[in-house]
Amino acid sequence: MAQVGERAGYGSYGEALGALREAQKSAKGVSLYSRCVNRPTGRVLAAGAYRAGLTPNQVTGISAAFSFAGIGALAAFPPSWTLAFAVYAALVVGFAFDSADGQLARLRRESSVAGEWLDHVVDCGKITALHAAVLVAFFRFFDLPDPAWLLLPLGFQFAAVVIFFGGLLTDKLKPGPAPGAPRPAPSALRAVVLLPVDYGVFCAVFLLLGSETAFRTGYAVLAAAHAAFLVAFCVKWFRELSAPRPPA
Repeated sequence: MAQVGERAGYGSYGEALGALREAQKSAKGVSLYSRCVNRPTGRVLAAGAYRAGLTPNQVTGISAAFSFAGIGALAAFPPSWTLAFAVYAALVVGFAFDSADGQLARLRRESSVAGEWLDHVVDCGKITALHAAVLVAFFRFFDLPDPAWLLLPLGFQFAAVVIFFGGLLTDKLKPGPAPGAPRPAPSALRAVVLLPVDYGVFCAVFLLLGSETAFRTGYAVLAAAHAAFLVAFCVKWFRELSAPRPPA
């Protein structure tokens, strides 16, 4: 039986990787981490998955397995530097596979509504579960200076989920670009500004788990950043959707 790469015309890993480089989504509105780290890593993983004959949904499953393994470990074990590295590694690898599934779908020309739905459901599930795991860890293992710290993961979870859902819904409701219109040029400044709300940057805070004080501080700083961005994003998205649309 011919391999997937042979059937689709990409007979080697290098050819698949080259094709993926030419089939990237626009970098507009994408943070520096996702643009320079996660997407290129996902591209390498997607090319490997392509040669292995994996489907995009299987890659989504691999992403979920890594992500939820890290989330489970966070809730199950007391903080330590070993746990810090293990949780970070699981989350960041899961995030890279999350980028790989969409790239693989484009390479295989198998993008589907069902696949997109599965990808977004897994993303929403991991965001919700990760902050719930922080709450569990705070309650079980941390020597908190005040019980009010238990409210922080709930607030962070609220901001992260609303940003995720609001961004998706805005993309769905906004009119698409005119056929043949050039892609908007990505902004380097915007890519830097968006770093505090990039999931890959959020994963890095778990490297501080070996120190309860350092982790609580880093987590609180990112929570405050998400709250500020939530307000800014909601104002921006509402204005964009309220703008008059040109006649069809």
